[in-house]
Amino acid sequence: MALHFIEKFGMMAIKIPSKFELLRFCKATGAIARSTLGAPRPEELGFAKVLTVQELGGGHCVVLRQDATMGSISTVLIRGSTAGFLEDVERAINDAVNTFKALGKDSRVVPAGGATEIELARGVAAFGKQQTGLDQYAIAKYAESFEIIPRTLAENSGLNATDVIANLYAAHARGEVTTGVDIDGGPPKDLATRCHIVDSYTAKWWAIKLATDAVCTILKVDQIIMSKQSGGPKPNGGTPGDDAP
Repeated sequence: MALHFIEKFGMMAIKIPSKFELLRFCKATGAIARSTLGAPRPEELGFAKVLTVQELGGGHCVVLRQDATMGSISTVLIRGSTAGFLEDVERAINDAVNTFKALGKDSRVVPAGGATEIELARGVAAFGKQQTGLDQYAIAKYAESFEIIPRTLAENSGLNATDVIANLYAAHARGEVTTGVDIDGGPPKDLATRCHIVDSYTAKWWAIKLATDAVCTILKVDQIIMSKQSGGPKPNGGTPGDDAP
């Protein structure tokens, strides 16, 4: 019935089955979604500068063009030859947007290329050597776990991970605490100064905290109770779960 009157009066209607897309459309136009039929109030109405239907990638899409002062949302269109390539590009864009969002809240950065992890490993290991008893072994293993980042960078770049870790420790021992892994195969270098590559402090802080919390939760598990199949033995002496004769 609604479509009949829409066509009769020459109105434009867009069918959005996804609630997520509907909220994005309302945010882009400044409108308010209604769950009931009726005349909308003036404060519930939105504005769209240009609304057209275009063919993109072999399909028809509704394109909303809005002034920068009206809408606070944008859509990035990516094209590629394979689905795997599109997924990689989408993941890269998503990481970049989230990094920019995190930097907008906290602009602090730390050296990249495993420099932060190696320096943390050195500090934690030095602290562990000052302890007595069995705690020093746990602290030493915790310090060793920080080497996974530079080791992974070296292995993914086709380098000898053991040599790379040793060179990083030597460089940091000389006071070059901002040097990280050079994926081109050269000696450790300051990626922030030479290549303008840094890591977000917020992302690094949360990664270390969540990983540490997960390990502590696992270590607190001191007993595992295996669930057994419900029901007792059958009258014929069969095992629980066997069908009766």
